[in-house]
Amino acid sequence: MRILGIDPGLRITGYGCIDTNAYQPFADPAVIEAGVIRLDTETPIPARLSELHRDLTQIIKQITPDRIVVEKLFAHYAHPTTAIKMGHARGVILLAAQQHEIEIVEYSATEVKKAVVGNGHADKHQMQLAIQAICKLAELPAPSDVADALAIAVTGARHRDPSQRARS
Repeated sequence: MRILGIDPGLRITGYGCIDTNAYQPFADPAVIEAGVIRLDTETPIPARLSELHRDLTQIIKQITPDRIVVEKLFAHYAHPTTAIKMGHARGVILLAAQQHEIEIVEYSATEVKKAVVGNGHADKHQMQLAIQAICKLAELPAPSDVADALAIAVTGARHRDPSQRARS
């Protein structure tokens, strides 16, 4: 199964695609491609959303994933504007997946951290180290958005049935 994990953002959107064995969800995933889509923060939001959609559509066509896993929206009361902007990016990601008729699964950041590190409050560096080990990468995945996207994909592989999701 080919799984594309996406860490949404309007400045940087991380993506990571893995191939996994459908019958062994905890087997080592093979990283197909990982990277970031960088968007110019000086560009108006509608133009950034259009660019995100265009770039993500190109990635989807190239990679042809069976499933897209995306981080759920998280809103912190101190930063509501950040959540709104992330919601815009998530909407574009969900639209692109739906346009290509690809299954969409969503996990919270806490669920992803718990599935990958075993601690729902792991920091960025812990996530990078865990993904480096799980995916047997020669180098630490950077920037952290790439590690987060791969972690989201790994979580999607480990929880094939959405009803078996980790509790946050």
